[in-house]
Amino acid sequence: MRLALLTVFAAVLSLAFPDARAAMYSYVDQYGVMHFTNVPADPRYKELPGFERIRITAIRGRYGQFIKMAADRYRLDPELIRAVIKVESSFNPFAVSKKGAMGLMQLMPETAKEMKVMEPFEARDNIMGGSRYLRKLLDQFEGDLRLGLAAYNAGPNRIIAGRIPAIDETEQYVKKVLYEYGKYRTGALAEQ
Repeated sequence: MRLALLTVFAAVLSLAFPDARAAMYSYVDQYGVMHFTNVPADPRYKELPGFERIRITAIRGRYGQFIKMAADRYRLDPELIRAVIKVESSFNPFAVSKKGAMGLMQLMPETAKEMKVMEPFEARDNIMGGSRYLRKLLDQFEGDLRLGLAAYNAGPNRIIAGRIPAIDETEQYVKKVLYEYGKYRTGALAEQ
């Protein structure tokens, strides 16, 4: 019964805080009161098993229909869209970067305008616009996933002679997205 309650509580927390990180911790004090945190400052906290699975399940439930719609419309693998969202915003629909990129897929204002995204912090608009932009870049670079991702991060004008630009952030970005994409595609997160 206690594990079921912990699971339900963790799911509620993951919905309330969509940008919550991968782990959640809890302990029961001497009075029987349950304590929860994502930043364990007390050695009594123990990680809740399976919290990452609960968090991803909640996220897929919340954004899955929009990801599927965008994947179908723009001929993209839904797992690729998920991977981009994971790396761009960690599924935080209200994320804003230092450079001004907005929402789940971190659209720059000019890109949002070009992709006709009226509400960049609204999940459906952001996912549709970001996916449309990703499809445009993949088409521009003849389906080369690495170059399309590099262009998504650094801008298409920085891709010269068919190579990823020597920008550390962009090189790391491509690696991170491909890593997340590989996890989703191989089923490492399939049950989540």
